[in-house]
Amino acid sequence: MGILDSIVGAVSGGSSGAAPGGTTASSAVVAQVLAMLRGEGGPTNGLSSLLHVFENGGLAHVFQSWVGTGQNLPVSPDQIQNVLGNSGLLQRIAQATGMQPADVAQHLSAVLPQIVDHLTPNGQIHPGDASGALEGLAQRFLHG
Repeated sequence: MGILDSIVGAVSGGSSGAAPGGTTASSAVVAQVLAMLRGEGGPTNGLSSLLHVFENGGLAHVFQSWVGTGQNLPVSPDQIQNVLGNSGLLQRIAQATGMQPADVAQHLSAVLPQIVDHLTPNGQIHPGDASGALEGLAQRFLHG
């Protein structure tokens, strides 16, 4: 089972709804996160920018746990809404997927720690180094 299957599987048990275009809601959210991390669609792009958003929201320690090599700290949907709501990211994903922001936050609380953890296998954020890993995740998602 690939990382994207694991990520989508982590949230699909709680959601049987489909997003526009026939994809599952979880898959639609993951696709939007991957697009954002690749630098598409707005000012909050890449892991460093996402870290900055979490720092501003008082959750830098949570984000750093996902980057680090230790255990990932959990994040609640409410925390996601508080941190990402102000950046506009939550609204952009909601608009792109046709979901409500609260539903997007629910999905993000499950998938975002896993995505960040996967993209930082050495416990550090390296600008530009994650592009290959993002492409790998995108290829698995799109073809698989």
